[in-house]
Amino acid sequence: LQKSRICAVMDVPSEMAGILATQVAVLAGLYCFLDKREGKAPKPLSCSAKQRCETWFLLYAIFWIGCFAIIVGFKVYEAMDKWAYICVCSGLAAPLLLQPLFVPSVTGEEEVPLMQRHCTKANAWIAIYSFLGNYWGTHYFYCVLKAKYTLPFLPAHQLNGVPVCMYFATHFYFSFYHALANKVLRVVSARFWPSCARSAFLIALVCVMAYIVAFLETLSIAAFPYYVFENRGQMYTIGSAFYACYLVVSFPLFARLDHKSGDLSAECNDQHTFFEACLESCGSFMIIMCLLDFVRLSLGIEFHVL
Repeated sequence: LQKSRICAVMDVPSEMAGILATQVAVLAGLYCFLDKREGKAPKPLSCSAKQRCETWFLLYAIFWIGCFAIIVGFKVYEAMDKWAYICVCSGLAAPLLLQPLFVPSVTGEEEVPLMQRHCTKANAWIAIYSFLGNYWGTHYFYCVLKAKYTLPFLPAHQLNGVPVCMYFATHFYFSFYHALANKVLRVVSARFWPSCARSAFLIALVCVMAYIVAFLETLSIAAFPYYVFENRGQMYTIGSAFYACYLVVSFPLFARLDHKSGDLSAECNDQHTFFEACLESCGSFMIIMCLLDFVRLSLGIEFHVL
């Protein structure tokens, strides 16, 4: 079994090098047309809570990634039953979910009402997005890519055909991805003057980040034997593009949370209400559902919920 998992990790199609190289080349070409700001760009002070929240998500990622590395690397999962999976995944999600309530000082929002805190809205946005992604989106992976969970305790502890533990796990995964994307988009927005070239570069950058993150996640879970695909090589190439449909929508929409202008280099005086944040998360997944279904229809695959 261990040998087969190592082979799965190493069995990356050779065309992936060409795909990634092409994406980097496109970004490099667009970069040449950017107009760099002279001097140091002013720091948007009113966005400090947003930036501290992103930093908190990124720093916490070091911890949960380390935990997962130990669990997978030492095959601790072989000794885990359904309750252990729930405890591990919910336990790792809890610090993110409970921080706005118990430790708002982490993001410097102890004086801000709970429902107005950026960390509260960011967690709600990700939680809704994660839930919908599991509840509905996973079935597109089942149908289109022939993926499936083979955890020993299934069909127990699942909701709409998805292991309950995954609803918790995706929360800290997506918190990490979106915080990292925000940081990258802010650097680009701050270093270059607004222009058509910068807009084109940001669009391309979002697409490339979405594909690379999707590919790296697929590669990283290859050593975990209870999430399998009919064709792993196809999952790396086409599957990464399919998964990127999630992130290519959610990266820019999450970035505008408490920053409705969408320009991360500008002051953010246009904050969302908690209700608006929840609605935008729901709306973003509706766009994603349409994209996933367009792909399914183009391939002539029937959709069904397992």
